[in-house]
Amino acid sequence: MANLKRNMLELVKNPEGVAKGDEPEIEKVWTPAFIPLRVARDAIEVWNEIETNKEMTESEKFDRIAGFVADEVFAGKITTDDIFNRLHAPGGLDTLKQQLIFAAQGQQSDETKNYMAKKN
Repeated sequence: MANLKRNMLELVKNPEGVAKGDEPEIEKVWTPAFIPLRVARDAIEVWNEIETNKEMTESEKFDRIAGFVADEVFAGKITTDDIFNRLHAPGGLDTLKQQLIFAAQGQQSDETKNYMAKKN
């Protein structure tokens, strides 16, 4: 069980301070050690929904992905408010989509791979 794949998300701990000029403090939040296969199946459904549903607005797609990542991929360790208030905006949507890909296919982010390589 110790070799189960995990992924991380980097969130800013002090967004209010950063807005005032402080240096950002980064919190690494890890997925649970075990993610049920159901989450992979559901991640594929979310991906298909956001890619094919022409009636869904971009903000609805954002909300759908953020909710799934917070509630299912990270199993409630973070909230959608954490994502919207503490995830750095440039590249943020791609970061969330990467979490969907991780859940569906097990593909870890480059940041996670680099962090794990340094750790070992």
